Amino acid sequence: MSQLDMRGKVALVTGGAGGIGSATALAFARAGAAVVVVDIAVDAGQRVVEEIMAAGGRAVWVRADVTRAAEVEAVVVATVATYGRLDYAFNNAGIEEEHSKLADGEEALFDRMLGINVKGVWLCMKYQLRQMLRQGSGAIVNTASVAGLVGAPKHAIYAASKHAVVGLTRSAAAEYARAGIRINAVCPGVIRTAMFERVVSQGLADEQSIRRLHPIGRIGEVDEVAQAVLWLCSEQSGFVTGHALTVDGGMTAI
Repeated sequence: MSQLDMRGKVALVTGGAGGIGSATALAFARAGAAVVVVDIAVDAGQRVVEEIMAAGGRAVWVRADVTRAAEVEAVVVATVATYGRLDYAFNNAGIEEEHSKLADGEEALFDRMLGINVKGVWLCMKYQLRQMLRQGSGAIVNTASVAGLVGAPKHAIYAASKHAVVGLTRSAAAEYARAGIRINAVCPGVIRTAMFERVVSQGLADEQSIRRLHPIGRIGEVDEVAQAVLWLCSEQSGFVTGHALTVDGGMTAI
């Protein structure tokens, strides 16, 4: 595969302050795109922008809560005001805070998780699509999960939210394919992020056991997901839309 060239393009990344989001924002910048980094974590988000700019890239920081329509719309407005267009959107903001069986779940967590993981993706696509329709082009990638494809014991609410993301992705892809807009999802397995390290340190998961869930024999890295996102946005995947791409070391193959 040749090196992706995204010079002249504009990429928006939600949940861009850390983990998969920051890795993808940095990857977009290395490929030449101007990047809009979106998150509620102000200091961490600003550090990502500073890192991009220190490497000679272009980036701006926008604080936004993806569950609030006015703030999401303002992100797209700010993107276009700054860079003139929106070519790529990576809707990555999400949470995973569940470690109990369904009957022990809490209503507040259900509302919070569905609000961020599902409503947030829906709102982001809603306003991103309006801009992309005006342009007649664009590519959107949503973060789902292997839990959006199979069951996830002790993570039923999370799995429901990520199944919903896959459904939103496929439905929107079918609706807007003829408008020149492609919409896909990435479905990571277990990826080494600060969230993963925290879960392990709290004794909620055992790293060796998690490694064994992946036939490839290891835990995924954030850059591996980032490269999948960039490929789905690029013209190298020009005939791919409505697809939920697993980046899971073979987890869902068994």
